[in-house]
Amino acid sequence: MNTDYQPTDPRDKMLWEIAGKRASFKGHLLSYILVNGFLWGVWFFSGQNYSGRGIPWPVWPMLGWGIGLLSHYIGAFIYPKEDAVQREYEKLKNRK
Repeated sequence: MNTDYQPTDPRDKMLWEIAGKRASFKGHLLSYILVNGFLWGVWFFSGQNYSGRGIPWPVWPMLGWGIGLLSHYIGAFIYPKEDAVQREYEKLKNRK
């Protein structure tokens, strides 16, 4: 993320952080697609795809990495500006 730009308005700063998270996710998604595409290509061209023995091995790295990708997506698009400390602070503040 480019840290040269420093917005002065707090809303702009929050939007800048959200934009950074979303751009980071897009880069993460691209590398996921490229690397896993390569792994599936290795599996396919190695001839192991015709053996019929169980689950193809590229499934396992896809699943593991996919969990991380899903959490990155949730942080970038579903809950981009909420963090646990801020939510807890608001809960405590509203109890008074």
